[in-house]
Amino acid sequence: MENKTKQTGSATISVGGKQIDLPVLGGTVGPDVIDVKSLHAQTGMFTLDPGFTSTASCESQITYIDGDEGTLLYRGYPIDQLADNSSFLEVCYLLLHGELPTETELKDYTTTITHHTMLHTQFDRFFEGYRRDAHPMAVMVGTVGALSAFYHDSTDIDDPMQRMIATHRLIAKMPTIAARAHKYSVGQPFVSPRNDLSYSENFLRMCFAVPAEDYEVNPVLARAMDKIFILHADHEQNASTSTVRLAGSSGANPFACIAAGIACLWGPSHGGANEAALNMLREIGSVDKIPEYVKRAKDKSDPFRLMGFGHRVYKNYDPRAKVMQKTCHEVLDELDKRDEPLLQVAMELERIALEDEYFVEKKLYPNIDFYSGITLNALGFPTEMYTVLFALARTVGWIAQWEEMTTDPTQRIGRPRQIYTGAAQRDYVPLDKR
Repeated sequence: MENKTKQTGSATISVGGKQIDLPVLGGTVGPDVIDVKSLHAQTGMFTLDPGFTSTASCESQITYIDGDEGTLLYRGYPIDQLADNSSFLEVCYLLLHGELPTETELKDYTTTITHHTMLHTQFDRFFEGYRRDAHPMAVMVGTVGALSAFYHDSTDIDDPMQRMIATHRLIAKMPTIAARAHKYSVGQPFVSPRNDLSYSENFLRMCFAVPAEDYEVNPVLARAMDKIFILHADHEQNASTSTVRLAGSSGANPFACIAAGIACLWGPSHGGANEAALNMLREIGSVDKIPEYVKRAKDKSDPFRLMGFGHRVYKNYDPRAKVMQKTCHEVLDELDKRDEPLLQVAMELERIALEDEYFVEKKLYPNIDFYSGITLNALGFPTEMYTVLFALARTVGWIAQWEEMTTDPTQRIGRPRQIYTGAAQRDYVPLDKR
């Protein structure tokens, strides 16, 4: 990766009476950064930044977020334009290669991915090692990590061809693995992919087809699934992406790195948020109970929080939520599910959040997790599968970030520092004298 930062100035700090000048670097858009990598060498000190929320861990050319303005760009393209006009595989190509594909490039890329969707026959036996009631995310962590045992001919990270093959395999096989995790959890036979179907059509068929009858994919639902994948494809240096980069910085193979990302995504504060949002709707239960829960949400002394509202990054409206809101209503209309109690609770909560002065003032708008949870419920996915679908979509972002990191000449193994606050050095006391 060619580094494109430029020095825009310098910052001076005073430490122990000594003046230290640090370069200020600028990117294409967004705030400038103070380059502190020489701080320890010059002062013997580190910086403290819990959660690294004020620290740029890398230079990247993939995704840009402006939380205050509600902006999300993939390689410079606004997320709403891509969701409305692109297919998921077109967005995959964009994230991986930096430019939108030509018609021929997209056709060739689609063919490549489509013909990598099958899993090794022996791989299916791997699922049988899990308990029937295992959480699908537990299955995903183990099975994706096991890919390196089946496809060890694409684990040499120093070989560009092997990296490309691993990338194709991960993007192509993730829907097959995710669908098998679902089928295994509900006790139904696995359904193999078909080469005449699109990426999202194949996934829906593998999840919901049964041997007893034919399954025809509804185009409205397939398009909704495609949009969900596009909206979740990448989101800058979030926890799971940073995990993938940190694992990759040690030279770990791409399958292991993506498995690490899936493990991180499983956390309820990250990928589990849409599952938590739907569980909250179930807890509320009916429209007549909403005022009680809204009152609790406004009470600072009450631990209850409305899940699926507001966002840590977006201080304004989540740009993905705007697209997901429209998609959600299209699915509900297509399936004629607006009268279901759970969805009535969701729609009333949405109305309140967009109109109530408390929510508007604090900008607690419905986020993508709120709408995607409702949509996936309407599509027929159990809540345990929501984070699995997130992982499926985010795989392309993870692998694009991993590839960028691997080819970055400034990359080094991750090694955060700390402030030690434990016991000072002391001598060992024999057991009989304690």
